Amino acid sequence: MKILNQVWNFFASVKLALFTICAIAITSIIGTVIPQNNSFAFYAERYGDNLARFFFLFDFQEMYTSYWFLALLGLLSVNLIICSLDRFPAVWRQIVADQTQVSGNKLESMPFKSYVTSNPSQTEELFSTILKKEGWKTQLRKEKDSFLIAGQKGAWTRTGVYIVHASILIIFFGATVGYFLGFKGSVMIPETKQTSKIFSHDTQQPIELGFDVRCDFFDIEFYDNGMPKEYTSRLVVIEDGKEVLEKEIEVNKPLVYNGITFYQASYEGYRDFVINIKDPTDNSERTFVVPYQQQTIWKEKNIRFGVIKAEVIRDRVVRSKVWLQAGDNTPAEFWIESTAETDVKQGDGNISISVKQMYATGLQVAKDPGVWLVYLGFFLMMLGLYLAFFMSHQRIWVYGSTTAKNNDIILAGTTNKNKIGFEKMFSQLTATVEDAAKK
Repeated sequence: MKILNQVWNFFASVKLALFTICAIAITSIIGTVIPQNNSFAFYAERYGDNLARFFFLFDFQEMYTSYWFLALLGLLSVNLIICSLDRFPAVWRQIVADQTQVSGNKLESMPFKSYVTSNPSQTEELFSTILKKEGWKTQLRKEKDSFLIAGQKGAWTRTGVYIVHASILIIFFGATVGYFLGFKGSVMIPETKQTSKIFSHDTQQPIELGFDVRCDFFDIEFYDNGMPKEYTSRLVVIEDGKEVLEKEIEVNKPLVYNGITFYQASYEGYRDFVINIKDPTDNSERTFVVPYQQQTIWKEKNIRFGVIKAEVIRDRVVRSKVWLQAGDNTPAEFWIESTAETDVKQGDGNISISVKQMYATGLQVAKDPGVWLVYLGFFLMMLGLYLAFFMSHQRIWVYGSTTAKNNDIILAGTTNKNKIGFEKMFSQLTATVEDAAKK
């Protein structure tokens, strides 16, 4: 039994908590200094072979998932659980305790006390009313020749530190759920194409999404110097052959479906072109992916077309020269700005056409089913810290006895924190009681 008590006290100790927190903080700093998740050659080139071997021996290259870092987190979790189980029962007894079970001698030893002379005709109801008006939750113990009124505020603030303990455990649990049940990956989807899988960041293995994602359109804006300014993708989610969701995404404006988030991350330009053609005679419309300087035909309409020349700034096409012929009509050649739409006369009618360089949208894809637990944990942490540092458990007693000299009543109080603020409040309350006692 003695050994069990020693083990229990070890895991419940504050020293162990300080050690694990400091160890986690120091190793986290190391993890930010040493680049993570790179090859042995990378570390050997940068740090030398011996240090690279040391890194791989102790998993410094994957520190946050290493056995010893996870052991530190586990040790801290055990410490928080046992510490809370060891100390919380005493705190709970203070929260639910009957505050009227205090003797007159105990009141005399309180850190804050004063004596107020009252009229014999005044009863405990007067002082109880005063405390209630000041926001105190009161209890009354009345005996033959005395009364005791107990008031308290903020009893639940004593749970602040244990709410913080619980929040840390919830954050750890949420992170664990996300690690084992979630994933992070990426995918490049060319315009007009779709995919049902992405590729893991860690293993580069394919991950099935359970539905298809199609990129219908990609648009990019550039600064005057040619640098990318903003890019947008129009994504369509397809499940069981049906389009169930369509959304245009930008950086910091992702698409979320079935708990999976698609972030706009990058792009890649192709030598191919996306050409959209509309025939107003029957309102038909079709989109084609056309290789550069190759003829394509819309068989149902007998329309031939292709891009014969392109004007390029850096790696982007700003306008294209298009060749188009509908049936046996005279072919038309014309320049068209990227994404712009123009009407081309063919025979007795016009054909609408738009041309743009083909791009693939680069998406970062993440699923983290534990993220809401992490958010909950941080909310509880803020709540616990607020209760622990900015609120206090305050208690007030008013004791009166018919046998007391000059009919004096004793006003006493105590607080577990912020004694300066409590002293000011206690002085104001004493003045209020004195004024009422004189009437």
